[in-house]
Amino acid sequence: MRALLEHMVKAIVDHPEDIRIEEVTEGQTLRLQLYVHREDIGKVIGKQGRTAKAIRTILYAAPSSYKRVQLDIME
Repeated sequence: MRALLEHMVKAIVDHPEDIRIEEVTEGQTLRLQLYVHREDIGKVIGKQGRTAKAIRTILYAAPSSYKRVQLDIME
């Protein structure tokens, strides 16, 4: 899951070296915290959150051993 998220985000940001992903497991939930460069926040979120929604949709559709996957986008 982490590699999939990293691959998607690296393709759209200007500072791919600043991407950091932390995984937190809370029971049956996997929470992915995505940290990107301050200038790349808008690119990851997109207009009206469309890019973030698309990333989340792909993560939810990917096979996983968790019942729920959450994505938090941080600075």
